Amino acid sequence: MKVQTTIQKWGNSLAIRITGPLKTIPRFTANMPVEVNVDKKGLTIHPLSEKKKLFLFNEAQLLENLTRKNIHADELANITHWEFKHDE
Repeated sequence: MKVQTTIQKWGNSLAIRITGPLKTIPRFTANMPVEVNVDKKGLTIHPLSEKKKLFLFNEAQLLENLTRKNIHADELANITHWEFKHDE
């Protein structure tokens, strides 16, 4: 299928709006992770398969077994104020 559209300015970037058949045929949805391949001819956009998730764990899973005993807060860096003095 070929569809004509227009590249538009979006903030400081350029954007193509994915509408109608452009979103329904590949089943694109909001916030869906995609892979963009770029070559001399243009762009190709593919939904990421379940095997190619961007992150292996979500935030809830990472914090799931965190307790006061295993958080290691005692190992956090102690930030102090310092100044860099440049020799002239």
